[in-house]
Amino acid sequence: MSQDVWKRDEVQSPCIQICVVHPEARICTGCYRSIDEITRWSKMTNEERASLLEQLPARASDLTKRRGGRSARLKRG
Repeated sequence: MSQDVWKRDEVQSPCIQICVVHPEARICTGCYRSIDEITRWSKMTNEERASLLEQLPARASDLTKRRGGRSARLKRG
């Protein structure tokens, strides 16, 4: 049996299995998609998926700011 049967001609998910939603940006810290985009992925056309994939790298900068950590806790008292 040929393995070609299992190959699909579609845009693959950007998921890297680090599924944590940033509390302020409301996007996944692994793939940079919103919850809505993750939910709709299987129903999107290839064109919609490709368009979304082009937008994702720009979202990474939204997550570079630290939320405070130890320094913020010390300032709060």
